[in-house]
Amino acid sequence: MTKLLTFLTIAILVIACKNPSKDQSTLKILTFAVDSVSGEPSLFTDSVGVTYLSWVEKTKEKSTLSFSKLNEGKWSNPTVISSGENWFVNWADYPTLAADGSGSMIAHFLEKSEKGKYTYDVKLTTSADSGKTWGESRILNEDGKKAEHGFVSLVPYKENYFVAWLDGREAAQEGEGGHSEGHHGQMTLRGALISKKGAKSSEWELDNRVCDCCQTTAAITTNGPVVIYRDRSAEEVRDISIVRFVNGQWTEPKAVFSDNWKIAGCPVNGPRVDVRGNNLALAWFSSPDKIGQVSVIFSHDGGASFGSPVRVDEGEGIGRVDIVMLDDKTAMVSWMEGAAIKAAKIYADGTKEPSITIASSSQSRSSGFPQMARSGKSLVFAWTDEKLKKINTAQLPL
Repeated sequence: MTKLLTFLTIAILVIACKNPSKDQSTLKILTFAVDSVSGEPSLFTDSVGVTYLSWVEKTKEKSTLSFSKLNEGKWSNPTVISSGENWFVNWADYPTLAADGSGSMIAHFLEKSEKGKYTYDVKLTTSADSGKTWGESRILNEDGKKAEHGFVSLVPYKENYFVAWLDGREAAQEGEGGHSEGHHGQMTLRGALISKKGAKSSEWELDNRVCDCCQTTAAITTNGPVVIYRDRSAEEVRDISIVRFVNGQWTEPKAVFSDNWKIAGCPVNGPRVDVRGNNLALAWFSSPDKIGQVSVIFSHDGGASFGSPVRVDEGEGIGRVDIVMLDDKTAMVSWMEGAAIKAAKIYADGTKEPSITIASSSQSRSSGFPQMARSGKSLVFAWTDEKLKKINTAQLPL
């Protein structure tokens, strides 16, 4: 019996040595040399593997959107995209950029349309020379309403860009801008195609009643674009739904999974999706039993159907999720567990690996939404240091 126990102990040690789990010690902090107050980071990796970081710098006079490229573990010198004195800058509704890998880029920011707190437009600007120069910005939403427009998703699509956003044109009342969740109207979800020069060629209403202030997320499957978002029923159930562009038509909104989370107000906590062909991985936050939870679910038919969700948090999840597919059946998910930024590898069969802690942050709004993107054989993370009011970035080998 003693010999058997000794053999088992040695075997376990050998297996453990062959499969060491990654921990925080494998993280490489990437120097991000921006001295001014900065926040609202966003990451994007294009089709040729270039990873971009965009962020907002703030002074008393103006806000400035800039970006940098990651090259051999170092960020390039910042390049200014745009700046303005009347921007709407929000911890949850932040600017983003996208690039198609050919030198074309597009970025968005929010500009106030009048003095109301929630009256602002989505502005788009494009570049044809890898971000060296940027054109005049254009308003995405052309409804002319003094209302809330935001929570934008941007992705390259064929020779254009696909954009999805929340649009308050049907909910607007004087002084409210669509953010009030009364019964005078609903926040809608819209989508459009934007050319590389910033011109709109098509536009659709995708859902006529959605949650007012949760991020949207979009991706391009083999079948076409999909948009995933927090829906809103007449009974105030706010579960995650999907719409898909198939054979030139948008499908009706369909629940990804019925959490049956009934909540009177917006939780400000949207989903995130990533795709490889028609394989799709989705992460989201819900709290149907007043206990926050982060879940991941996979689809292998472009979002037409989904498997069973897997809960990944450790009992104190507050959401703020991101997700990256590593292969057709594996994804890395990140989320906030209390004040800690966590990440874990999860598989389509429902198994998962132990989580790692990326950094300690804060549950406060000023800490923002941590970001994650793949960069070659590593993952890149970006988050805001609430105390220093600066952005931190790190790299994790896969």
